[in-house]
Amino acid sequence: MLVMIMTGCTDTSWNNPNPPEQPGETVYYGSFSTRLQHLDPVRSYSAEEALFIDQIYEAPYRYHFLKRPYVLEPALAKGMPEVSYLDKHLKPVPRDSSQPAYSVYIITLKPNIRYQPHPALAKDEQDNALYLFKDESSALQYKTLYDFPQSGTRELIAADFAYGIKRLADPKNKSPLLGFLSNYIVGMEDFSKTVMAQDRSGWLDLRTLPLEGVEVVDKYTLAIRIKGLYPQFRYWLAMHFFAPMPWEADRFYHNPGFQNRNMTVDWYPIGTGAFMMTRNDPNSGITLERNPNYRTDLFPSEGAPGDKEKGFLTDAGKPMPFIDRATFRLEKESLPQWSKFMQGWYDRSGDDGANISSSNFDRAFTVSGNGVDLSQEMLDRGITVSTELKPSIYYYGFNMKDPVVGGTTEAKRKLRQAISIAINTEEFLEIFANGRGQAAQGPIPPGIPGYVEGKAGINPYIYDWVDGRPQRKSVEQAKRLLAEAGYPNGRDKNTGQPLILYLDTTGGDAGPIADWRRRQFEKIGIQLEYRTSDYVRFKEKMRNGNTQMFGWGWLADYPDPENFLFLLDGSQTSENCQCDGANTSNYDNPAFNLLFQQMKAMDNSPEREALLARMVEMVRKDAPWFSGYHTKEYYLNNSWVSNVKRHGIAKDTFKYLRLDTAERSQRQVQWNTPVVWPLIAGLAGTAIIIFPAIRAYRRRQTQTINKSTSQRGNG
Repeated sequence: MLVMIMTGCTDTSWNNPNPPEQPGETVYYGSFSTRLQHLDPVRSYSAEEALFIDQIYEAPYRYHFLKRPYVLEPALAKGMPEVSYLDKHLKPVPRDSSQPAYSVYIITLKPNIRYQPHPALAKDEQDNALYLFKDESSALQYKTLYDFPQSGTRELIAADFAYGIKRLADPKNKSPLLGFLSNYIVGMEDFSKTVMAQDRSGWLDLRTLPLEGVEVVDKYTLAIRIKGLYPQFRYWLAMHFFAPMPWEADRFYHNPGFQNRNMTVDWYPIGTGAFMMTRNDPNSGITLERNPNYRTDLFPSEGAPGDKEKGFLTDAGKPMPFIDRATFRLEKESLPQWSKFMQGWYDRSGDDGANISSSNFDRAFTVSGNGVDLSQEMLDRGITVSTELKPSIYYYGFNMKDPVVGGTTEAKRKLRQAISIAINTEEFLEIFANGRGQAAQGPIPPGIPGYVEGKAGINPYIYDWVDGRPQRKSVEQAKRLLAEAGYPNGRDKNTGQPLILYLDTTGGDAGPIADWRRRQFEKIGIQLEYRTSDYVRFKEKMRNGNTQMFGWGWLADYPDPENFLFLLDGSQTSENCQCDGANTSNYDNPAFNLLFQQMKAMDNSPEREALLARMVEMVRKDAPWFSGYHTKEYYLNNSWVSNVKRHGIAKDTFKYLRLDTAERSQRQVQWNTPVVWPLIAGLAGTAIIIFPAIRAYRRRQTQTINKSTSQRGNG
């Protein structure tokens, strides 16, 4: 009976970990691996948090889902920004005049865009805010955002963008972009100082404080004035930092006692995106639901070559989103995440950028001379793979101020070049990353303007072009360069002392990767030592330039070479910018710096490409970085999920997903049919053992009763 109850009384799998669905509802099931810290769009600079933020909030612009190279398109804006130029007297000047003092971006919004339902926008019959409280005791019954019985909405207007930018400039919000954007948006630095001088004991209405560089022209038009020429500013307008914020939400979350109960915009977002958050338990799970006020947004009708054949245009012209709800569970370990994906409880192998772990890679893929292919098990299940060569670079760097590995002399360059040849990046990727990466030929990754394919794009100081592909120069060549640098056989030619170099790391000095690094240096006679510290101390070393060699990385904020080459700009060293400089190698080449300033003020053109080629050549020759690579990531999709094309920069991709829920249910039952024979066998074995004991017990009881009856009869 127990077996029958467990296996025969339901048409779904009894081990289903997902909550029940409503009839006709399309639900996506996913996971995330890192506890979220911030959901405030002006605070978060995390890819894991952007997985949720970018579904809820929208910026004026976004990236086309399918087109490659990456292409900006209007989102909340009616069209691309109109850009005009002014001199220092605020008089109009042409773009090709001598350097304009200012650029003005005019953004015109689409009308009739409305916010998701939210209690901050709820009004009474007199059009007053319904939930404003004078003291904490008046609102004690509201423990979470979901305790409010009424919600409201209103139309998006240009003033909401102005308010959002002012929040970004408010030092109290601790935006990571405040320092950077203060260099561009006119008056932002002064606005921040003004805000800090205000009484902050209660809510500060930022509408009352002017920000010089941001002007609300009319209900749907906003003007942003920035310093000089910076064409890349349009990319920043596609990031969630520039999402609109209704002032009513800021006021609502400053109700007395709300922050003590964690009722803040950092915990409960409010946006115009395709989804709204209806559950936020970062220790357990997060739920997003379709925004009922979302505007008409159609799936793209064109894409990159081959997208039609791959089925990415099947839904062209259809309104999005295609799913009603997305439920995400926190999975801190890769094993349970993988197991649930293989059982069909998760629709894809990872949503927050978590790559397939090495322990599962061999099960999912087969590696051959032809590359990486899905394993037969995956093919039998109908699983598909999405690959992505991310616009990123991970590298080891030299501290160019270090007396041993730094400097600009020819000898110092040859030392760095010798080490760059010796550290076999291809071997590292093959051993430790299942080949999931591509050795870097320079600081610009594939897919970004300035990257050059083929023979013309190799680093000639490290590689030769052999049989149609780059081939790393020999160890003998590295040893010759090392000798010419003054260290024959790894010893100082003047003192005879061995050359010992130090790598600063947080990963310790033991383990396979640490041993592999040592062997790479030993190939040319150099001894490698590790200086390990915790992450806080490591960051302090990087900030103060107290390293010799280190590992670092960068993932593109936007698809422009400026976003990578600024990592080598001399103004970005910690010494020159008096900040946590992005130029961690302290590379400061005056010629490179001059070209960088010219290049970043240019639109893409053959002239800009020529400047980029010169800059890349300088970096290759000077070698402030070594052993760089671009990551290639693999994501698995169950057969019932479509429109799964990965985007290297944009995260707002859940509205494009389509699910075949009928197939999912069928597969879940198929893959989770309970194996009951061990239970039956166990019950049978138990019965076999217990039944003789029961018979013996009953026999003994019968004998006792008979004996007792006989004795009474005799009496």
